Amino acid sequence: MFGLDGEELWYADFSKGVGVYGTPPFIDPVGFEGFYSAAVTDQQTCKFNMDIVRKALKDMPPETVAPTSPVIYTKEEVQLSQQNTLICFVTGFYPAPVNVSWTRNGEHVTQGTSINVPYPNKEGTFTQISRLAFVPQQGDIYSCRVQHPALSGLDTRMWTVEVQQPGVGPAVFCGLGLTLGLLGVAAGTFFLIKGNECR
Repeated sequence: MFGLDGEELWYADFSKGVGVYGTPPFIDPVGFEGFYSAAVTDQQTCKFNMDIVRKALKDMPPETVAPTSPVIYTKEEVQLSQQNTLICFVTGFYPAPVNVSWTRNGEHVTQGTSINVPYPNKEGTFTQISRLAFVPQQGDIYSCRVQHPALSGLDTRMWTVEVQQPGVGPAVFCGLGLTLGLLGVAAGTFFLIKGNECR
């Protein structure tokens, strides 16, 4: 994987057998010709070296670091019945990857979900971001469930669709204030006229 300033530029997808550009094509991507075959060679070298180290260390159990609690937020401001994207941000885990699943009102959701490849952090852990395309409806409850070998169970974060509807309170107070103001002006004018007639 190659990155620049915390952004993923290119990675080798070994399951599909291709190199994948992490940036959109309109950015005029940097060329990575021949990098996939180099990545395959590096992977074979790494596996060979890993076997030697495992034998030398008598198959020590691998170190694991649990991810921090996931964070859920929306891509856009929430408006009912308007397409949006929920984002589940998971970071600080080792080894990669994490398994992220989504639910809506307790039902498992797979349609409209995606997850990026693990992105390495500077301290040696990883970050992954899962997305769920959804149409918010008032009261819907979504959850992002994270599974990782360092966790004893699922780490679940809930998110509820709550859009505040404009209330009638401000309009009522404004109307009441205007009415009292007009009554005050009328009463003041009445007493001013009465006071002038008495002289």
